[in-house]
Amino acid sequence: MKIRLAAPLQPDSIVDGEGIRVVLWTQGCSHHCKGCHNQETWDFKGGYLVDLEEIKEELNSIQGQDGITLSGGDPLFQVDACLEIVKYCKKINLNVWCYTGYTFEQLLALNNPKIIEFLNYVDVLVDGKFILEQRSLDLKFKGSENQRVIDVQNSLKENKVILVEKYKDKKNYDFKKKTAVYL
Repeated sequence: MKIRLAAPLQPDSIVDGEGIRVVLWTQGCSHHCKGCHNQETWDFKGGYLVDLEEIKEELNSIQGQDGITLSGGDPLFQVDACLEIVKYCKKINLNVWCYTGYTFEQLLALNNPKIIEFLNYVDVLVDGKFILEQRSLDLKFKGSENQRVIDVQNSLKENKVILVEKYKDKKNYDFKKKTAVYL
């Protein structure tokens, strides 16, 4: 199986999730968020194809990483390949973060067994489209106030979104009213 990447694996990131992480930059995204800092990853035919076995070999050779972050593009557009990667990462004891333009609720509503299985291997999901008008440099591990840093395993158990407590903002985003609500 192959995956379309935007760039080679990037080890030693400290800005794409907690700890020291290797980042897998997927290619392809149809969210087209205004102000996206990775617009070059939108083209589904861009980037280059890599065999998953090569990714696994490279992951084995990278030392000192706490986890892996899947970003892009949007990894969920290549859920089959990303599922195989996160399964492997769990085998080699890496925690898994994933950035997606979909909300957690949208992913569940798709009722796609592959996406549900993928989520079962993800520790933290940063969800929601980047909204330029809600951009803030004060946010930890996300770009706009509407995005959430979700504890996926507890959310799946509780059947509701559980945020990672230490990354909660002073404001929560009300998706129905599309406004920020102070807690």
